[in-house]
Amino acid sequence: MTTATARVAASGSAGWRDWRSWPETLSSLWRRSLRFRTLLVTLALTALAVTVACVVMALLIRDDLFDSRLQQALADAQRATTTAQATLDSATVQGDAVQLQNLMTSVQGTLSRQSGADMYAAFRIGPQTPIAPQNFASDTRAEALISAGLRDRVQLEDGADQQWWQSVALPTDDGSDIPGIIVGQQLDVPEVGPYELYFAYDLADASQTLRFVQGTLWFAGIGLVLLISAIAWFVLRSVTGPISEAADTSAKLAAGELGVRLDVRGEDELATLGRSFNAMADSIESQIKELADLSLVQQRFVSDVSHELRTPMTTIRLAADMINDQRDAFDPSTARAAELLNAQVQRFETLLTDLLEISRYDAGSVQLELEPTSLAHLAEDVIGSMHQLAEQHGSDVRLVAPGGYSPVDMDPRRVRRIVRNLIGNAIEHGEARPIVVTVDSDHDAVALGVRDYGLGMRAEDVGRVFDRFWRADPSRKRTIGGTGLGLSIAIGDARLHGGELAVWSELGRGTNFVLTLPRQPGSPVGRSPLAIDPGDEATPGMDDLGLTQPIDVLDVGELDGVEDLRLVDGDRARRGETS
Repeated sequence: MTTATARVAASGSAGWRDWRSWPETLSSLWRRSLRFRTLLVTLALTALAVTVACVVMALLIRDDLFDSRLQQALADAQRATTTAQATLDSATVQGDAVQLQNLMTSVQGTLSRQSGADMYAAFRIGPQTPIAPQNFASDTRAEALISAGLRDRVQLEDGADQQWWQSVALPTDDGSDIPGIIVGQQLDVPEVGPYELYFAYDLADASQTLRFVQGTLWFAGIGLVLLISAIAWFVLRSVTGPISEAADTSAKLAAGELGVRLDVRGEDELATLGRSFNAMADSIESQIKELADLSLVQQRFVSDVSHELRTPMTTIRLAADMINDQRDAFDPSTARAAELLNAQVQRFETLLTDLLEISRYDAGSVQLELEPTSLAHLAEDVIGSMHQLAEQHGSDVRLVAPGGYSPVDMDPRRVRRIVRNLIGNAIEHGEARPIVVTVDSDHDAVALGVRDYGLGMRAEDVGRVFDRFWRADPSRKRTIGGTGLGLSIAIGDARLHGGELAVWSELGRGTNFVLTLPRQPGSPVGRSPLAIDPGDEATPGMDDLGLTQPIDVLDVGELDGVEDLRLVDGDRARRGETS
């Protein structure tokens, strides 16, 4: 059994235990199993075809049986009536009522023998005369079975040579009814006139024959459906088996198992497909190995160059610091050159550090140093350390922390680097508007959000913010000395913790980054305590300041004189204390 089939079978066996999950299980099998879908369609179409064939054949046989039995009944009734009429025509009664009655009694015996009917009866047409024989019937229930419509037809003056019939339900001695027919026609008695003559025939034998034939048809039809289903299963298994094997092998290739191949048997179309697939897999494996080797060479080159540059970079940094410390003794142009040299050397050193960190991520050699750390306190420390930079850019950084104070195992150095990078980006692109840092938590995770109200980004640019050396607007220079690797390193640090770093941005509304970390290392993050899309509502905590409109439409000057907003949880909030 292939891997995909095994997964479907395992999920199916678990789903059949609960009948309420049957629709979902069948729907999953229909979507995921070509064999099940094809077999079900074949079974349904075969069952429909066999059902239609059986119904048509049953109807035709029923009509044929009924028509055959009807023709036999009409012939028997006609033969009996002809014999009785001949007996009456050959007799001479000369108006003798007794002799005429004896003649009718003899005729009754002839009718009983010749007709083979289950019941028969005769009724006078027209007024009763003194010499007319009495009406007779072989069963007292016969008259009740004859409908008024049939009697009207038989009594017609021009109906002497015609036969009429009607389907009825004949009663039996045990009180049940059986299907039957009544045949009516006229019998002319000499010197008296016409009589209505009726014969009742049961169709029990024909009904039993029809039930037998129908049962045989349905039994044969079900057997045919099962046989066709078995044949279809065998054919589908021989065809879809290699397809399922190819699908499983493709999934393994996609998962990185480059050495898997298909077993090729025979020389048919499926064998040709298998050989082509194996050739494609060989080509992919070769190319991926070449790319992996090239990537490894590039990683080693970056790492080696970064390491080799650190020593001369340290020397240059010391020299630049010494020159920068003596810039007051230089003329203005030389002093400015010293400042620029020192700033660029610092940036170059930061770039080397980031390149080394990136090379460690690429090599998979990064290790976490976990410590119980309060994310809210860490964010407060970072905001304090970046206060001077925020003032230089005219930004007001505010902390909103309804949660996140309980310690969580994390690498504080790496998380601090993430927070510094997010706040630095917000300061650089926040257009001197307020920046809100939000920390919150729940039972499973802690989260930190950094929201600025700058220009924002287009939707197509949001997905590229974590790319290395990428800028939404290449014409804009970095004002705080960024290297273009900060967000790449930040998302790497977040994933290393088992968390995630998400971003929302919209032109004219700003940008919001949300870092989510699990409380227990290795646990799934689940839903973040903070919404990635802040919506159009006012920033949390602004109501406490008496502000009712969203902060992104406020002028910065309106916030002058307002205390730094910090919301804390628990008893400290009720006491009005701040962290």
